[in-house]
Amino acid sequence: MEKRKLLTKDETFLQHPFVLALVLVFGLVMMDPFHMGPLAEHQFRPVKHDIAPYHKVMKNWPRDNISRLALYGKSEFENQVFGPESLEFDNMGRGPYTGLADGRVVRWMGDELGWETFAVVTSNWTEKLCFRGNDSTTAKQWKHEKTCGRPLGLRFDKESGDLYIADAYYGLLVVGPDGGLATPLATHVEGKPILFANDLDIHKNGSIFFTDTSKRYNRVAHFFILLEGEATGRLLRYDPPTKTTHIVLDGLAFPNGVQFSEDQSFLLFTETTNCRLMKLWMEGPKSGSVELLADLPGFPDNVRMNEKGEFWVAIDCCRTPAQEVLSHNPWLRNIYFRLPIRMSVLARAMGMRMYTVISRLDDKGQILEVLEDREGEVMKLVSEVREEKGKLWIGTVAHNHITTLSYP
Repeated sequence: MEKRKLLTKDETFLQHPFVLALVLVFGLVMMDPFHMGPLAEHQFRPVKHDIAPYHKVMKNWPRDNISRLALYGKSEFENQVFGPESLEFDNMGRGPYTGLADGRVVRWMGDELGWETFAVVTSNWTEKLCFRGNDSTTAKQWKHEKTCGRPLGLRFDKESGDLYIADAYYGLLVVGPDGGLATPLATHVEGKPILFANDLDIHKNGSIFFTDTSKRYNRVAHFFILLEGEATGRLLRYDPPTKTTHIVLDGLAFPNGVQFSEDQSFLLFTETTNCRLMKLWMEGPKSGSVELLADLPGFPDNVRMNEKGEFWVAIDCCRTPAQEVLSHNPWLRNIYFRLPIRMSVLARAMGMRMYTVISRLDDKGQILEVLEDREGEVMKLVSEVREEKGKLWIGTVAHNHITTLSYP
């Protein structure tokens, strides 16, 4: 009799319309058979990742309450450069040079001559195939990026005048002082392709240190690296005398910007997914060890040093408490991002409204200055900050201009 009562209760529970509907909806979301969610065609495998507590970071981070970047910054070269991520100047002071979303590296030649094409990363490049003007920073360019290239980090060897390029699809390349077609240096490491070369810096011994952001995703799919929290990125080293490439660090979560210290005793790199700036010791008793330099309020891109040995970090701000909850609970992320709702709506529901923050830090990770543009008046999303010629030059992978700010 008692067994029969229990069976009846179970049957009643399972046959409850609300419970049944909930089970069906949950199953539908997880399987997404009609490919309605933003991850429809993707094998989404979220993992827990290492990120500092939100409230601790935000409590200690100074804010720019008057948005000085918006107030004093100037938008320049509008609709002349398309996704200018990294900004560089040669040993004669010419520039800026920058890599564009259409696959070119261009150089500013002054008001009379304007911008000229300095280099391309592949012989596949043609104007007909690759040049789309303002549409270069939209999805219309994505299917052509693998063919045309997407130059990201740029660095000049100040002695030789050679320009080293980290291209998202063609790996590490170099082009001479006169420009032209760049020469590939590193496209594979340990027999496997470099899938997403991102940024670089040059050691005094001539070795090139550069990031490979993921072993699973290329640049077009970079958002999945952030969503999954996957950590397959690497810091690599190319040695010119032997023409060999080596893995320096592995298991990194979206390694991005790279910058040596003034004396090159350490190297800084950003981990975008984990919202932090890391230090790799190159010399001394800690040589080879990695430590945290600073937890950041948002998602960092490149890091660049000024003449005082301080570091400018470009940050797409800001993190949210909801994002932290999802970071620590992969199962919840797996459900949330399979909902049949547009990704932009899901992001807004988490409170994510990205804007530009640029920050200057010292070699101990102390915050020296913060500049913001909370309404995106001169820069909505930021990639790099370069202090040069009495200005801050601010690049963006997402938009078609460069922002400058007289500085200091």
